[in-house]
Amino acid sequence: MIPVKQAYKIMMNSAKILGGEKILFSDAVGRILSEDVVSDRDLPPFDRSMRDGYACRRADIENELEIIETIPAGYEPQRKIGENQCAKIMTGAIVPEGANCIAMREFVEEIGGDKIRIAKQDSEDYIHFRGEDVRADDVVIRSGTKILPQHIGILASVGCTNVVVSVRPRVGIIVTGNEIVQPEIIPKMFQIRNSNAYQLMAQASAIGAETEYYGIAKDDEEILEEKISRAFAENDVVIVSGGVSMGDYDFVPKIAQKIGVEKKFHKVAIKPGKPTFFGTFGEKYFFGLPGNPVSTFVITENFVKPFLYKTMGYDYHPIELDGVLGADIVREKTERDEWFPVKLMPDGTIMPVKYNNSGHFAALADADAILGVEKGVHEVKKGTTVYVRPIRS
Repeated sequence: MIPVKQAYKIMMNSAKILGGEKILFSDAVGRILSEDVVSDRDLPPFDRSMRDGYACRRADIENELEIIETIPAGYEPQRKIGENQCAKIMTGAIVPEGANCIAMREFVEEIGGDKIRIAKQDSEDYIHFRGEDVRADDVVIRSGTKILPQHIGILASVGCTNVVVSVRPRVGIIVTGNEIVQPEIIPKMFQIRNSNAYQLMAQASAIGAETEYYGIAKDDEEILEEKISRAFAENDVVIVSGGVSMGDYDFVPKIAQKIGVEKKFHKVAIKPGKPTFFGTFGEKYFFGLPGNPVSTFVITENFVKPFLYKTMGYDYHPIELDGVLGADIVREKTERDEWFPVKLMPDGTIMPVKYNNSGHFAALADADAILGVEKGVHEVKKGTTVYVRPIRS
């Protein structure tokens, strides 16, 4: 049984970025940028008025001023501001040459004709200077960034309408077990509906991976070998749920290695999820996950998710929230790191939800986060400040 940190390091060191592709910037939300984006111009591209008012020289601010021009946004000024002159200007418009401040409209008194007087002086210039935010050729979004809605506006501003992003990993998913039936089937007493495949597809799709489901493989070596081989032929990563433990029908590690998967580790000091298997198949990757639903979920969050992100060039660090534990957590066995489903209460406390074992998938329905307890820790007392990983968006 390999320590969690060692298994994680081995797995992440095995991951390689799958390549890049160019897509339309408006389709890029959620994708991982694979090239730096640089600005094609200064931003702002001109000295820009930040207020509706009058562009003038600060040296003349106490004098009567003559309005020589009106400058709306989207208009190029025609005249230079000279002594005791000003231009009426709108927010976002180009500040004319010669002016070095904007007198706000509400502080100006019109005195007839084309004359104004500034009734109240302001120390602010209200000019957003050319290149103050970004200079031409500055990097505005760095490679490895996960593109969010706010990045789309930046891409548009610098004219990057076609953006290079990482290729999304193709993930083939297989579920094993003679007792497993599809969700639409009314199961017999000894059967269980297939939840793992759809949970896995949802978790992988949520981070941008492309998924393909290869159905349920009965506990038969020939069937399992055929499904895994086909999944490898069509995907970058193959994930099999179930069949990785020590039972008579747990064929997954054996079959994976038979077809050429190089085992990197099998059995990790984590609960739930101890039987986890990871290996490489040339430039492709294989995960064998335990069949219990909570085990599959926890291992996907802790291992599969950061691994898939790394194949896209994204350095994933899960969000952690802190709070005060609302009830004691006591463990009889402490030889593994262990994860518990918890709920974030309105008063900021963190409350463990009812959780029987790794097959108790309904516990995740009430959970907002998972709480990790390290190997060797027997008890975490109520009132302790703990850190949890959210599992809800």
